[in-house]
Amino acid sequence: MAQQDTSHMTSRVEGWLEREVFQPMEDFEDPKQEWRRLFSELFGTFFLVLVAAGGGMMGQAFPGTISRTAAVVAPGLMVMAIILFMGKVSGAHLNPAVSIAFALRRDFPWPRVPGYIVVQLAGAALAAWFLQSVIHVSATYGSNYPAAGYSSFDAFLMESVLTLGLVSVILGTASGAQSIGVFGAIGVGAYIALAGLWGSPISGTSMNPARTFGPDLVGAEFKDYWVYVAGPLFGALLAVGAAFVLRGRGGGQAGSGAAQGDLQTEAKSPDKR
Repeated sequence: MAQQDTSHMTSRVEGWLEREVFQPMEDFEDPKQEWRRLFSELFGTFFLVLVAAGGGMMGQAFPGTISRTAAVVAPGLMVMAIILFMGKVSGAHLNPAVSIAFALRRDFPWPRVPGYIVVQLAGAALAAWFLQSVIHVSATYGSNYPAAGYSSFDAFLMESVLTLGLVSVILGTASGAQSIGVFGAIGVGAYIALAGLWGSPISGTSMNPARTFGPDLVGAEFKDYWVYVAGPLFGALLAVGAAFVLRGRGGGQAGSGAAQGDLQTEAKSPDKR
């Protein structure tokens, strides 16, 4: 009897592993695969912040070795790589403002937004903690602050406009709520690099509440953090409005169902963006 129970339990475990772990990631809407998507967002945001915050921290530890150009272009290149290797898994949002924008466009279900934001913040914090532990300089050197001579409101305006552009590019190149493909990767990565070159002297060019949250949390310094939450969120809201003007409503039948919280797998209609 005990042997039969053990055999039955082993069979159930093997069945669960086959269904939940070994099954290939094929459907972005499959609720059974949400754990993969959450891990993907944590993993991707970790590497994004590793590069984005690491530039400033490495510059502090090794003065003169990393130029401003390198520090702002590197995150764009990293995002290109992340979109290519995990865009089909989680959509490569990597940014609470992006997840919220997709939800507002009805391409992403609101019930999944909190989970994405939590793991994005966690990935950013882990990256900042890793950098501070290895480089031995404060994580605050990898954060974003308004430049000397510029007010918090100046930085807010800059972050809003830069995020408007970023989220517009993402919404325009994404498939539903997924940033995928070579052209999407190039478009998004190139925009991040160009925005950094142009806007970083004033605000640091965060465009991402998670990117700034990680270093601020680990460095225990949240001065002007509101700028890097309010600015990107306001910019994302403007981008959603612009997308409506340019392309009309988002979603479609499958997207609308997802936006209402239906996580059950649906046959994807050919006209779904």
